[in-house]
Amino acid sequence: MGCSNYLTGFLNLATLVLSIPIIVFGVWLSKTQDTVCVRFLQYPIIAIGVFILLMSLAGMIGAFCDKKILLLLYLIVMFLLIVLLFCFTVFAFVVTHSGAGNVVSGKGYKEYRLGDYSNWLQRKVNDTAYWSKIESCIADSKVCNNLATKYTSVDAFNKAALTPLESGCCKPPSDCNFIFGKNATDWVGTGSAAPDTDCRSWNSQDLCLKCNACKAGVLQNVKSNWRRVAIVNIIVLVILIFVYSCGCCAYRNPERVGYRKSYA
Repeated sequence: MGCSNYLTGFLNLATLVLSIPIIVFGVWLSKTQDTVCVRFLQYPIIAIGVFILLMSLAGMIGAFCDKKILLLLYLIVMFLLIVLLFCFTVFAFVVTHSGAGNVVSGKGYKEYRLGDYSNWLQRKVNDTAYWSKIESCIADSKVCNNLATKYTSVDAFNKAALTPLESGCCKPPSDCNFIFGKNATDWVGTGSAAPDTDCRSWNSQDLCLKCNACKAGVLQNVKSNWRRVAIVNIIVLVILIFVYSCGCCAYRNPERVGYRKSYA
């Protein structure tokens, strides 16, 4: 067995270890308050981690045990994984290239507009059936309840660094000109609200869960997390391409050995 076989085996051991934090990161995302309601974010990460784990095991067995057929299968699947991971990374950057929070004068938080985000993400949250599940999930997570108990004065609330979900789903947009009531989720209309559908969607029971601002807050979380995932994917891609190259050398190595023996 050639040196490239050993190198491939040890490199696959490294990628196997690398796959574990990827899986853990995906599971962590699925448990966090910001992303538990958006299932299309964390599932691809967990799937990629498991895929890398299985391929690393196959590569180690193929390299250390010199199983040529298994090594060939490993290289084919690894190539497909690299292509899929590359496509997913490009897609993640494309759909998250737009959208950002807008600074509100005199406030410590930002507000978000649905129209600032990519059409693909907008279609996701504008799907009535899909959004109803997200809306129910946000309500069950009690994000707004925590906000109400945390801020009971307008001065403290104005200085608060709200998360995108808190800013978009738990209060009316600043353009609505509502007056702060007993706490951060108690607002009183003044009759001078801007002609915005979100102003009409606000009510004391559902808060702003039916608002476009809430959808924008969800998408801002998706954007932030997908950008982190895309950066990690680039690092993983570089490592996988290097491992794949070594695997190709390991696969060709027995053929070169056999050729030299027959020639001698």
